[in-house]
Amino acid sequence: MSITPQELELLMQEVEQDDPIDFADLPFAEEELRGLIASHLCEMAEAMDNFSEEDKQLTLLAVAAKLVLENLVLHIQLLRRHGVPLSASTDALLDRLRKG
Repeated sequence: MSITPQELELLMQEVEQDDPIDFADLPFAEEELRGLIASHLCEMAEAMDNFSEEDKQLTLLAVAAKLVLENLVLHIQLLRRHGVPLSASTDALLDRLRKG
């Protein structure tokens, strides 16, 4: 792949400026977690070097969809655990997803 883990970390930080991640009180340094994820994703991308462009796009789309779903589930679980009601926009999104 044409990006290094360090370059990917910088891109991650740029994206986080508009949508920061709440690391809360995790017992890990943010930089270490970013580095771990960037390295892992670069390894995944390198493993796809022999994939067709269409297969690469489908794989990356599947990975992104899984991560968005996982994030949504974890967010809802966290809200429920703390007794925080879902926002109107989250309720609307879930209703829309239920109805297809």
